[in-house]
Amino acid sequence: MQKLEDVLKKWEPVIGLEVHAELTTLQTKMFCNCKLEFGAEPNTHTCPVCLGLPGALPVPNKAAIESIVLAGLATNCDIEKRSMFYRKNYMYPDMPKNFQTTQGPIAFCMRGHLDLSVDGKAASERYAIDDLSVGEGRENIVKTEDGYTAHVGITHIHMEEDAGKMVHIGGGEGRIAGATHSLVDYNRAGTPLIELVTEPDLRTPEEARLFMQKLRQIYLAIGISDCSMEEGSLRCDGNISLRRRGTKEFGTKTELKNMNSFKNLHDGLMYEICRQAEVLDEGGIIYQETRHWDPSAKRTVVMRVKETADDYRLFPEPDLAPYDLSDEFIERVRAKLPELPDEKAKRFEEDFSLSAYDARHLVEHRSTSDFFEACMKAAGQDDAAKLSKPIANLIINDVAGWLNSMGDVDLDDCALTPERAVKLVGMQVADKISSKQAKEVFALMIEQDKDPDAIVAEHGMEQVSDAGAIEAVVDEVLADNPDKVEQYRGGKTGLIGFFVGQCMKKMQGQGNPKIINELLEQKL
Repeated sequence: MQKLEDVLKKWEPVIGLEVHAELTTLQTKMFCNCKLEFGAEPNTHTCPVCLGLPGALPVPNKAAIESIVLAGLATNCDIEKRSMFYRKNYMYPDMPKNFQTTQGPIAFCMRGHLDLSVDGKAASERYAIDDLSVGEGRENIVKTEDGYTAHVGITHIHMEEDAGKMVHIGGGEGRIAGATHSLVDYNRAGTPLIELVTEPDLRTPEEARLFMQKLRQIYLAIGISDCSMEEGSLRCDGNISLRRRGTKEFGTKTELKNMNSFKNLHDGLMYEICRQAEVLDEGGIIYQETRHWDPSAKRTVVMRVKETADDYRLFPEPDLAPYDLSDEFIERVRAKLPELPDEKAKRFEEDFSLSAYDARHLVEHRSTSDFFEACMKAAGQDDAAKLSKPIANLIINDVAGWLNSMGDVDLDDCALTPERAVKLVGMQVADKISSKQAKEVFALMIEQDKDPDAIVAEHGMEQVSDAGAIEAVVDEVLADNPDKVEQYRGGKTGLIGFFVGQCMKKMQGQGNPKIINELLEQKL
């Protein structure tokens, strides 16, 4: 199979996403009073309404309507004052009513957008991006210093109820194929679910991944969902088709169902792009179908032939009246909007002189952005300016790396406090410890729950920055290695690393490498 970079020279991928988010911060289901609780004993949170028993009537959850309006406002959507629910008919054991209550062509939230910042390696997937000059635009992108920004339209965000959970027993991978029998848990049936549908504006797997990540940040910031992809409260379907470079007509699309991680979303789309290109290059036909990404086999497999809207026989829900949202209601919800990630990143740039890259990575998680702000407060007005960049580096590199390695750990519960982070960075900025030593102190702080200055004192780490003491060592090293000095002066400037290493060895790793380098360059 061809590589993605080769495929993109001939074919243009057209990608749209359908992102489903359960409103897990609510207490009850969408149309009944059953409790929302992940991991409860199967079929313990059910009632006649969510089980679809005859005569049971739905009552809409007002808090869920507020949540979807909040999501729409946070993603630049127009809020439709008048909309209604429909019945989407399908027969499958996970939906006991044999229909799903969902919205039709007019949803609560319509015509939104998000702007993505794509840089570094992620930007390299966009075809011919280097042909553009900074500030120059093409289609929905504008070139920047580090990559480009992409404007991604949002068709709508609609409200629906989630289905139950099927559990397939037997077989190798818990899938229906090969199972001896299946069980169904209706605890999830009726959970309020919002589905965001994008315009077909995405062109690379990286753009799809970044869109999903950004949407997750927004939903977490506004507090409508825990967005746990592992537990299924945030899931994504990807629609993908190819068309020849330079043509405008869409190709036949396939749908990748239930991508449950950012990596799976990226890898699944990348494989499907390459698979479709191979089929088309060989004169084959792409069929409209739903496919499943198998991460262990690293390939997509057919699940079923894709249904069309007609197959669902949508008609207005007779048990629910149409909605008429008032201006007062919408403005009351708007007042609940917190500072969104893009706004916070912009403030970090302006208030703390951070780069756009650093600010964007700090706000990827609420815990890291809150920790950074607490560090700036602990540093005080006088020191915040000079410490903001190194503290951002500490959080983006060391703290984020440690959090990833530990899994489910809360910064509030670990030994690293904002005060300790400020002390550690302050010692490095003042040249009391080197950057390498700072990493060692960071690890010991976490392990031993001690202040950084106490660790430095205990381990004798404080860096020697006395120029006179360092000069004596430099002179000694140069005198001990006259052949290497001659080679350096003859053009082998790479030997500077050897001299620095010898000086550090004599000073037992405590010499200030910056001063050592400066003195060596002067004397050589």
